[in-house]
Amino acid sequence: VQLQASGGGLVQAGDSLRLSCAASGRTFSNYVMGWFRQAPGKEREFVGAISRSGGITYYADSVKGRFTISRDNDKNTVHLQMNSLKLEDTAVYYCVAQVAARYDYIPSAWEFGRWGQGTQVTVSS
Repeated sequence: VQLQASGGGLVQAGDSLRLSCAASGRTFSNYVMGWFRQAPGKEREFVGAISRSGGITYYADSVKGRFTISRDNDKNTVHLQMNSLKLEDTAVYYCVAQVAARYDYIPSAWEFGRWGQGTQVTVSS
């Protein structure tokens, strides 16, 4: 599956932003979808993921309650809605995918094998 992320940009602290990831090439509904981010000088962070069905989601503590992942299996897209953005949310955000047999399952972060190009999110004060 090929992944194309979009929607990044420059926003102010407290603003909202929605990232999108369009998938092509394989059956989208066979993939668990997720997001990672990497800030300058920091390790890559697993932001969250959504199961094949969309019924199960996982979020890192750092974004829980502010970020929401959703997917549209008919449109082969996954979204990351980011609210109440903070300066520390500044990073390059990557869309990721991993095929899974189970419909309501989220693999460990290290298992995500398909990566798209990143999209930059910059939060200013």
